[in-house]
Amino acid sequence: MAKRKVPSPSEAHANEDSSSDSDTDMLDVDFEWFDPQPEVDFHGLKTLLRQLLDVDSQLVDTSALADLILAQPLLGSTVKVDGNETDPYAFLSVINLQEHKEKPVVKALVDYIARQASTNPALAPVADLLKTPKTATVGLILTERLVNIPSEVVPPMYRMLLEEIMWAIEEKEPYNFSHYLIISKTYQEVSSMLDTGDDRPQKKKKKEDSKQVFYFHPEDEVLHRHAIAYGDYNYIREDAEGQSDAKRAFQDLGVKPQGHLVLVDASEGENVAKALEDFLRPA
Repeated sequence: MAKRKVPSPSEAHANEDSSSDSDTDMLDVDFEWFDPQPEVDFHGLKTLLRQLLDVDSQLVDTSALADLILAQPLLGSTVKVDGNETDPYAFLSVINLQEHKEKPVVKALVDYIARQASTNPALAPVADLLKTPKTATVGLILTERLVNIPSEVVPPMYRMLLEEIMWAIEEKEPYNFSHYLIISKTYQEVSSMLDTGDDRPQKKKKKEDSKQVFYFHPEDEVLHRHAIAYGDYNYIREDAEGQSDAKRAFQDLGVKPQGHLVLVDASEGENVAKALEDFLRPA
C-alpha cells in the first residue's frame, strides 16, 4: 500500500486549460509514495544516483550506495506512478555518515564531499564538519527525480522523512542527527562550441558566459534560507570539450552542470519542511 497518493500537480490546471488555444498536451497521473523496496528499486535508485552525481558518479560505487539506501526500507521514500512493483521516478533518503563510516562506499563519498567542499570557501563549514566527525552526527540526504517529474513531489518526501526519523529515534535507532547535508546540482550557461567551427561563419556572441547559477532542484533556494552554508563545486571528471552542447535545450548557450552542497542544522528540519510545503504548494 502506498504511503501517500495525490494527483499530479498539473491535474489541478487540466480543466482550467481545457478551453484554451494552447497546443500543449497535459498528462494527468497519480503520484504514489512508497517505502524503498529492495526487491524492485535497486536499478531505479542506481540510475537516479548516477543522475544526481553526474559525471562524478564514476568515482562512487553507486551500486553499494543503492544497497545501503535499500538496507533501511523504513526510512525515506520513492515516488511512483504505476504501483509499487515499478521503477521509482524520484526518491529521498538519509544516511548516517557516522554510523556507516567504516563502509567503503561511505568512506569514499565522505572523502569526495570533503575534498570538493574544500575548493569553495563558502563550503568551509562542510569541510570542517566532515574532518571532525566525532563532534557531529551528520545525516546525508540524497534525493533525485527524473527531469520531467514536478518539484511538488518533494515536500511530502521531506515531511515523511522527518516523521520517520522521529519514530526511529523513539525506537533508539541511530538517527538523532545534529546536521543534514544535502547533495544537489546546479548549472551555469556557457558559450556553445558549435558556433566556433572554422568551416562556418563566426556567429556574433549574443552574451558572455554567465556566472549566474541556475537550479536543477528549485527547492534548493528554500534550503538556502535555513542553511549554515551552501555553495557549488566543480566536478572532478569535467565533461569533454563540447559536451555542454548536448544539454543546450534549443538555446544559444551550452549548459555546464556542477555539484552543490547545502548544510542545515537539524533543529531547522521542521522549518525547512514547512517552507518547502509553502514554496512548492500546487497552485
